[in-house]
Amino acid sequence: MANKAAPDASRRSERSRRAIFDAALSLVGEVGYDKLTIEGIASRAGVGKQTIYRWWPSKAAVLLDAFTAGVDEYSTQGLPDTGDLAADLKSVLRATADEFNDPVFQAPYRALAAAGANDEELSRTFVARLMEPGTLVYVERLRAAQEAGEVAAGIDVRVAVEMLLSPFSQRWLMRTGELTYDYVDTLVDLVLRGLRPRD
Repeated sequence: MANKAAPDASRRSERSRRAIFDAALSLVGEVGYDKLTIEGIASRAGVGKQTIYRWWPSKAAVLLDAFTAGVDEYSTQGLPDTGDLAADLKSVLRATADEFNDPVFQAPYRALAAAGANDEELSRTFVARLMEPGTLVYVERLRAAQEAGEVAAGIDVRVAVEMLLSPFSQRWLMRTGELTYDYVDTLVDLVLRGLRPRD
């Protein structure tokens, strides 16, 4: 009689982890962060709550890991560089506006932003794992544009990126207006007007 292969614990753990991530992201959209619980996530994922507590100390930690699972891939890809800085920035920010307008994205991001406002450690982790990698790909793109002569030599590209991304984030977080393609295009044009080399 042939021996059966032993179960692959790592594959089982990865399936459970993926199920927990999916459960956390879907539930926060359905019930909101305040009503999100470890018990609810465990029930939706089909695991015991002790499985979750073995890997994460809180629902915020689960949600953060679930939400940032794809960040490494984004950071590796970087921003497009077609040689036209304005077109590249508009293309990426339009795609980002689509993402931020998607209810599936909005619920966990808003939940983490709200929770981070009252939890310094969570906020620092959120910035380090999600916001900073996203900011750095813009910094690298602007630095390349600076080297190509599209951005003035004396410009602090980190501050320039914040000039571009902060109004976008503020409008979305505070709901001061819609994130439209027209808004994104205008934002890029205004920021680049101040970054271009002077003749």
